Amino acid sequence: MAVGFARRRSHSKHRSGRPPAGVRKGERVKDYPQTSLRLPPEIKAKLFALSHVAAAPQWRVVSAALDEFFRARPASEQRKVTQYMTAQARKRTR
Repeated sequence: MAVGFARRRSHSKHRSGRPPAGVRKGERVKDYPQTSLRLPPEIKAKLFALSHVAAAPQWRVVSAALDEFFRARPASEQRKVTQYMTAQARKRTR
């Protein structure tokens, strides 16, 4: 073996690269649909700062904020949102 070169393991059980980091086990963030938002500079700065302080990706901060906003809505609005999402899902599967 040459000096300075690490020996490769031929039977490594670990996969190379980063592990999937999606919401559910095995999901890859790369496979999630993308969206684009226009944010005022101070909101963008706040998103960046929250992401940094929480040591979480920006998509997780936005996702948590949306979940919290949904939970804060009255039950009647939550039902409407759920109905709308169900209807949209049916349209996509046709």
